[in-house]
Amino acid sequence: MRTPTLKPAARRAATGKVDVFLVGMIAAVIVASLAPQIGRSGGWLHLDQASDIGIFLIFFLHGMGLSTESLLSGASRWRLHLLVQLCTYAFFPLWWWALDAAFGQWVPPDLRLGFFYLAVLPSTVSSSVAMTALAKGDVAAAVLNASLSTLLGVVLTPLLASLMFHTGVDGGAMPLGETMFKVARMLLLPFVLGQVARRFVGEWFKRAKPVTQLVDRGVILMLVWCSFSDAVADGLWARHGLSLLALVLAGAALFLFPMLGFTRWLARRLGFAVEDEIVAVFCGSKKTLASGVPMARLLFAGNPVLGTVVLPIMFYHQLQLFVCAVLARRYAARTAG
Repeated sequence: MRTPTLKPAARRAATGKVDVFLVGMIAAVIVASLAPQIGRSGGWLHLDQASDIGIFLIFFLHGMGLSTESLLSGASRWRLHLLVQLCTYAFFPLWWWALDAAFGQWVPPDLRLGFFYLAVLPSTVSSSVAMTALAKGDVAAAVLNASLSTLLGVVLTPLLASLMFHTGVDGGAMPLGETMFKVARMLLLPFVLGQVARRFVGEWFKRAKPVTQLVDRGVILMLVWCSFSDAVADGLWARHGLSLLALVLAGAALFLFPMLGFTRWLARRLGFAVEDEIVAVFCGSKKTLASGVPMARLLFAGNPVLGTVVLPIMFYHQLQLFVCAVLARRYAARTAG
């Protein structure tokens, strides 16, 4: 398999350059904080009316971009694949449970929900694969595991969120049947349509990837803007203040660094080659912003906790890029000289 080049965000993290997407997210939060009436639901721009279209479009593009052929390669290496998926959908939630038991009493309820939502998100695809390539790991195995994680996450993330938390404004549980219907209509359907379209226009999609990435990121920024505008209008900063941001950063670090160490330790205990260890570390510790924000907008639509729910994944996304870029360079140095 051809070794992929670093995606733009990963390349900027590896070189220390400014991440334009990060700047866009910060700008969206600032504008939402200063003038929430512009982007809030029912506000001047009516961004909420474009949200469903944006979510449908993002998962259509994800379906277009996922190579199902990659899921068939290396399927016999089941121990590595099982480890990565268990880290993503079992060990992460268990670690959230341990942290919540220790620190949950000092964390606002909506932020606790945000950290659990982070814990049940799928892994990233492009940055996991790009970091594995930079670290000189097994790229084919990274592609398989990241793709499988995305595929499973379309169902598992909403299912785990709906089973675990009471997220209604009135304290009621998220209805499982209604949630899974939304998932089928807004996530699975466009994903499947994207897979079908890939068979006919897959080559065009590869050539147009820079444009589709702009669309993807533009929609995410719109969803972040709308979500934070709703949260600020509901009194986000009045209730929590700027100390909330420090709490989110600390929580993101308490997720990332232990999971990086745990995946590395477990891969070595299982006797994996260093190339497979790299896959376990980078695919098993990452969480996706690209799917996380639109999925949250779908699951928590109309709920004032939404702006707080997406904060942990926004911080975790940037932290994992910088930390994993440093770690990837250290792995790559083993073969230097």
